[in-house]
Amino acid sequence: MKNYIEKVKQMMSHDIGIDLGTANTLVYVRGKGIIINEPSVVAVNQKTGQVVAVGMEAKQMLGRTPAHIVAIRPLVDGVISDFEVTEEMIAYLINKAQKDEKKMLGPRVVVGIPSGVTNVESRAVRDATRNAGAREVYVVEEPMAAAIGIRLPVQEPVGSMIIDIGGGTSDIAVISLGGIVRSRNLKVAGDKLNVDIIAYIRSEFKILIGERTAETIKMAIGRVVPGQETLEASVRGRDLVTGLPREVIITDSDIREAMAPSIDTLIESTKEVLETTPPEILSDIMHRGIYLTGGGALIQGLDELLFECLNIPIHVAPDPLTAVARGTGIILEDVDKFKDVLIQTDDDLPPTK
Repeated sequence: MKNYIEKVKQMMSHDIGIDLGTANTLVYVRGKGIIINEPSVVAVNQKTGQVVAVGMEAKQMLGRTPAHIVAIRPLVDGVISDFEVTEEMIAYLINKAQKDEKKMLGPRVVVGIPSGVTNVESRAVRDATRNAGAREVYVVEEPMAAAIGIRLPVQEPVGSMIIDIGGGTSDIAVISLGGIVRSRNLKVAGDKLNVDIIAYIRSEFKILIGERTAETIKMAIGRVVPGQETLEASVRGRDLVTGLPREVIITDSDIREAMAPSIDTLIESTKEVLETTPPEILSDIMHRGIYLTGGGALIQGLDELLFECLNIPIHVAPDPLTAVARGTGIILEDVDKFKDVLIQTDDDLPPTK
């Protein structure tokens, strides 16, 4: 009878997976795949308190808004910094995901969040999603979701290691038997690399550039190991001496130098996680390798550098940007099977006597 009721509920509602990222939010709908991939940006009119735009439309407004319109990134380092705006963003995404066909019940939602967040932070995500119209909310740590998304045997007695490099945070996790054995959450990720590039160009070339320009340069010529040929890009910004616009040519060696301290931190943190990993699991990792997911996995030469420093095979996951969203989709297919990998909150615990 219980199974029949569940099937009826599923027919009357959508199943939605959300990779709630600092830089981008992806939405997976069961039976359709990933249908939304938008920047985690919301534009708010401060005079009226109304949301003007969400996602790509809002991102295009960053740095270009009049005084009364503010483009906000409601998630900082993977954690909700503005609850109400996050709620508006999740509601917008859920409505957009359901716009083709409305169902009677609210959707069942699985949300991916960074590893190591506090109970308060995971509860904030759960509450914001519930308030946005979800019927049931499940929360899963992003490295676990990413591992499931790339089909690693997370529930078997075999050690797997994953480095998920997102926009606000990087998660380094060792997984076995449906749980995270060792993990480290770093604030070194895509946004930090953008800040490093801005600081370097300001210091070396006396030019001020914006975040979007830094991200464009990073994606175009960012490389962490020297290549056979030099990559170049022209950069336009404001001359700090004259205050006038100026253009300079930046090479991949400049970007490599700018990103070096943050990349070193990532490598050292990976070594620290490996140093505390039980020997049997370490043996599995040495045999099976480390998997890179998230947007940072696409940085040229990162896999080569990690192999050089760790002497462990490094695999860049296929389509690393969508690994977490695909993982939430696989969990939705059989929530009971993956109950152990979901984050337990106070709501799940039995009442105290």
